[in-house]
Amino acid sequence: MQTRYKKITVKVGSNVLAKADGTLNVARIAHLVDQIAHLQKNGVEVVLVSSGAVAAGRAVMKETKKSDAVSQRQLWAALGQVKLISRYSDFFHEEGLTCAQVLTTKENFSSRAHYLNMKNCITTLLENKVIPIVNENDTISVTELMFTDNDELSGLIASMVNSEALIILSNIDGVYTAHPDSEGAELIERIQVTDKGPQDAISAERSDFGRGGMLTKFRIAKKVAGDGIGVHVANGTRTNILIDLLDKSKNLKHTFFVPNEKPSSGVKKWIGYSDGFAKGQVQINEGARKALLSDKAVSLLPVGIEKIESEFKKGDLIKITGINGEFVGMGKASYGSEKIEKEKQSDKQKPVIHYDYLYVEYKTNETLI
Repeated sequence: MQTRYKKITVKVGSNVLAKADGTLNVARIAHLVDQIAHLQKNGVEVVLVSSGAVAAGRAVMKETKKSDAVSQRQLWAALGQVKLISRYSDFFHEEGLTCAQVLTTKENFSSRAHYLNMKNCITTLLENKVIPIVNENDTISVTELMFTDNDELSGLIASMVNSEALIILSNIDGVYTAHPDSEGAELIERIQVTDKGPQDAISAERSDFGRGGMLTKFRIAKKVAGDGIGVHVANGTRTNILIDLLDKSKNLKHTFFVPNEKPSSGVKKWIGYSDGFAKGQVQINEGARKALLSDKAVSLLPVGIEKIESEFKKGDLIKITGINGEFVGMGKASYGSEKIEKEKQSDKQKPVIHYDYLYVEYKTNETLI
């Protein structure tokens, strides 16, 4: 078998791993493990981002004492995580392989040091032929510091470990021109990072057990593809889906997000996924916005800043918005906000955010630096 990639991150959702009644689909987990084992034995490194803990916990204890949504989720996650990882461990053991559980929270990625520690952990596991199984630690996560869902987490992990591809397994074949159940809905097989059209047609509907939906998958997939990583959204309920996707001789019907030819640096990847940890915010003028979105390597200079929305210190992550409030990007401040006005008067202005520490999102028909 000639494989398309040698290093992949696979995200499998609750809607693939759970039955309609909330219990784990053990046969599907076993088949997923069979496929990963096959790929591993063919020289493919696999990081698995797996949902299913909360769904599994619901099956263990359906009736709970009255409590708020966060407490209930914590209970189900604590119960279900044991059941989920136990299944994976048993099935991988049967294949002669070892898996490891990596639980994380969004806060673990709030600093560059934490980010690198997580990267080192997963890299060490892969070097020792251990399959990392990553999931959000829902037992200690709180709403404001939770990932949107495991799609967001998988995008971050794929970028972090420099995967060649991210494969998102859902219960449908990919992204459609309308809701998949709608008359005339067609599968979109290729999406460029500059394409915005499909987003308008995607349903915001979510699965019974997951927090996300196809709209989240679309946004995360475009972001990951912008980092230079190919993204495949495919049907995880199909037999041998992973093996067929990676087989160069086969052309499976699914959605592929074409990766940017110029991958982002490691620092830019971290910054790109850290918008929830911004300490400050600046509004830039139209000239600066166009410069940042051009194909040139441009830093953000003080002259381009229209307004300081919230103050920041040197080293803080700051959010960049346009004059209409639209998100433009993120960056690491070279100095504090109190120095900006003084720098504007200088003949040779020092960048507020240097290009090396600047992440700019793709916009339709505009090019990322």
